[in-house]
Amino acid sequence: MNSDDTRLVHLVDDDGAIRRSVGFMLKTSGYEVRTYESGVELLKSLPAAPGCVLLDIRMPGMDGLQVQAELAKRGVSLPVVIMTGHGDVTLAVQAMKAGAVDFIEKPFEKGVLLEAIDHSFDRLRRATESRDRADAAVTKLNALTAREREVLEGLAKGLPNKTIAFDLGISPRTVEIHRANLMTKLGVRSLSEALRIIFAAQQR
Repeated sequence: MNSDDTRLVHLVDDDGAIRRSVGFMLKTSGYEVRTYESGVELLKSLPAAPGCVLLDIRMPGMDGLQVQAELAKRGVSLPVVIMTGHGDVTLAVQAMKAGAVDFIEKPFEKGVLLEAIDHSFDRLRRATESRDRADAAVTKLNALTAREREVLEGLAKGLPNKTIAFDLGISPRTVEIHRANLMTKLGVRSLSEALRIIFAAQQR
């Protein structure tokens, strides 16, 4: 993900005045903004560039909750910040339960808006870093032979060398050799480091 991706906000609101005022607030704070009159318009533009979605909860045709559900259904993992009017807290809570990062009530101050957007990009960055770690871990594990993978799986279950040897029908000495080889291939010096690679790969 390049640095530009972390500055892009997809602003979805059926109110032109809100799109202009909020868009202006964001642009003057260094964000790139793409505006959409409706959730349908946003969904048509997918796959959109990475960034975060600033989404009004009450819109004709398709409300914010429905847009959020459709994004999830399509596997689009852009972080969502919900904008609500007065008295829409119940809907905002539903949106948070469905995975929204934050919600802000209109009319909101610039500082509140920027803080919510910052939270979104923090989540986006963490998700990207986690995905990168998982991809790197899978690549490392793919370099192991089938037998080395079996030994590693035994170690991940907390089994001693003797038990792994018995289960695989090989000698404990052979297990030790495989263990040494897999540690070298994974570039780790301890079992805990090797286990972290396995657990990271499972996050993909």
